[in-house]
Amino acid sequence: MTTSNLYLQTLEWMPFVLQGFVMNILMSLLAIVIGTAVGTFLGLGQLSLNFTIGLPSKLLTQLFRNAPWLVLLFYCIFLMPYQVNIAGITIELPSWLRATIGFSFPVAANFSEIVRGAVKSVPRGQWEAAEALGYSRKATLFRIILPQCLTRMIPPWMNLYALLLTATPLSMIVGVEEALGRTQAAVQAQSDSRVLIPMYAALLAMFFLYTWPINRLSLVLERRFRTK
Repeated sequence: MTTSNLYLQTLEWMPFVLQGFVMNILMSLLAIVIGTAVGTFLGLGQLSLNFTIGLPSKLLTQLFRNAPWLVLLFYCIFLMPYQVNIAGITIELPSWLRATIGFSFPVAANFSEIVRGAVKSVPRGQWEAAEALGYSRKATLFRIILPQCLTRMIPPWMNLYALLLTATPLSMIVGVEEALGRTQAAVQAQSDSRVLIPMYAALLAMFFLYTWPINRLSLVLERRFRTK
């Protein structure tokens, strides 16, 4: 088989692999939404002066932040039910959805640290000035501190999303038909080891072309917000 034939075969399989890459994108988008929502509460919980809120928030953040993503993925795949009954209605929980929930745990923990770090980066004098003006701690946090933190959180949040997308191929191990799994299936179907390099190079290009603009934009935003 000539080199040109190898690349032609690779192109023929690209629609099949791209369908799997759409699954990677879908899982990453859902996981970042869920993780951001949960991570916001965990991050604010870490800042709470209430011991019963602050301690559990810190423990959960450190647990999920330092646990291997694959271990969390296995827990969600094998411990979560395959279906749930709500008001007599049976709802299926496919592997990709359970895997998405598994990815959302480390995302939530990492975003919790982003929230905590952003709030801590605001000068203490602003808290004291707001207190002198009669603002409560809650009002100071939501009206003065958090609005300033949004621009500080966006760049690391974007980097977290790019990292999340590159981690989604782990779901192949638990049976999700995503890009990596489909690439392996395509290589095996062709029964020619020479197609391995162009097939995996094409897969690498997909992830690079998707995540590189995100990383570049995060750097631009970081420089822009740093000058303000």
